[in-house]
Amino acid sequence: MTDPSRDLLSLLPDQLEALLLSVGEPKYRASQLFPQLHRGLSPDEMTNIGKATREKLASAAEYHLPAVRRKLISALDGTVKYLFELRDGNCVESVVMKYNHGNTICISSQVGCRMGCKFCASTIGGKVRDLIPGELIGQVIAAQKDTGERISNIVMMGIGEPLDNYDNVIQFLKLVAHPDGLNIGYRHISLSTCGVVPNILRLAGQDFPITLSISLHASDDVTRSSIMPVNKRWGVDELLNACKAYYDKTNRRISFEYTLISGKNDTAAAATQLANVLNRHLRSRTSTMPIHVNLIPVNEVTETGFKRASDENIAAFARILEAHGIRATVRRRLGSDINASCGQLRRAEGLKNEET
Repeated sequence: MTDPSRDLLSLLPDQLEALLLSVGEPKYRASQLFPQLHRGLSPDEMTNIGKATREKLASAAEYHLPAVRRKLISALDGTVKYLFELRDGNCVESVVMKYNHGNTICISSQVGCRMGCKFCASTIGGKVRDLIPGELIGQVIAAQKDTGERISNIVMMGIGEPLDNYDNVIQFLKLVAHPDGLNIGYRHISLSTCGVVPNILRLAGQDFPITLSISLHASDDVTRSSIMPVNKRWGVDELLNACKAYYDKTNRRISFEYTLISGKNDTAAAATQLANVLNRHLRSRTSTMPIHVNLIPVNEVTETGFKRASDENIAAFARILEAHGIRATVRRRLGSDINASCGQLRRAEGLKNEET
């Protein structure tokens, strides 16, 4: 993995200026480089800088876009799933989904994942390494170049736990929102976490008006710990207290993801308990915090043995939440004919995913 300080796509304009000065180039060249780098052009492809400048850059830093190793296109809805190969041969997945309001990309934040959520294909084999900022934004740039269409929304819900790669993710957010680059507004970015409480609180202080999504999946410690090992470190009460603190600091709505697993967490009693726990922790006489639960029928992965909840149980679960004043939606599954959920394509390719 390249040092982020030597990766051109990982650098903000002021950092590019410092790099240029260090090799004897004027800092104004940063304004020539930054927009083109984020359009997917390497220095060798730029016509507004000379050969001497390109050679100096090549000696001081690198430019790599993820390469498309495999690409699947859904015949049902046009969803595009990418297996991107990074410079060291490791691979991650990204998914481009088409909506009426624009194109959304779901990106990965790590090669593999160490969080161990039992229903997730991405964590099988553990974590290999973090992605640097240029590899995060590189997925967006590479997908835009390949599709020829602008991506206007980003979901950090692919392979890996974003808040386990905190510093690189923060730099990525600054890069992707920069007006001279992709200029994707923070309000069009959603970050999903399984519940790394200290970094939820750190994120609250960043003043990024992104949407925070919490992978909750159970409302009691026994059930949640059995499917999400992170809960043994930070339990449900501590996690929801952090969510309340995040909302109080940012005034930004938090979305809760709840994967419905047959016989595990999909009963009427589980729905009632979830509603009561969320209302108790997040609402009070002084708070009108909006609560939204995104219900996700589990993606059936051979290694997990988990089965999708029935349509009847899913509908009943949503009705119970709504009856308790909690907005509930059932996620529409896009790209079902290409297994668009992250982690499966990488496993199917037999790629290295063993913990180091």
